[in-house]
Amino acid sequence: QVQLVESGGGLVQAGGSLRLSCAASGSILRMHTMGWYRQGPGKQRDVVATISSTGSIDYSNSVNGRFTISRDNAKRTVYLQMNSLKPDDTALYYCNADISTTPWARRDYWGQGTQVTVSS
Repeated sequence: QVQLVESGGGLVQAGGSLRLSCAASGSILRMHTMGWYRQGPGKQRDVVATISSTGSIDYSNSVNGRFTISRDNAKRTVYLQMNSLKPDDTALYYCNADISTTPWARRDYWGQGTQVTVSS
C-alpha cells in the first residue's frame, strides 16, 4: 500500500513564503514523475509544477519564477518552495506521484491535500 503525506501548509501574509513537503511510503519499486496540484475555492484542480525522475521540471505560468519544485529520491520526498505568495495562491495543495510498485504495476497516487491560505 502506497501513501503520500503532505505537510507544510498554513496561513501566510501576501509576499510571504511556505515550503510544502510530500513523503511517500509503502512498497515502492520506483518513483517516476512527481508533482503538485492545487484546487482553489470553486475551481478545478490544476497542475502547479511537476518534476520527472531525471529532474526535468515544468511550472504553470501562474507560479513560474515564484515557486520551486525539487525532489529527494533517497527520502522519497518532493518539495514545493513557494515565495512571493499572493492571495490567488490560496488553495488546497495536493501531491501526486506516478509510482511503480512492481515491474507490471504502475499508477498515480494522490495525497490528502494541505491547505495554503494567503491573506492580503
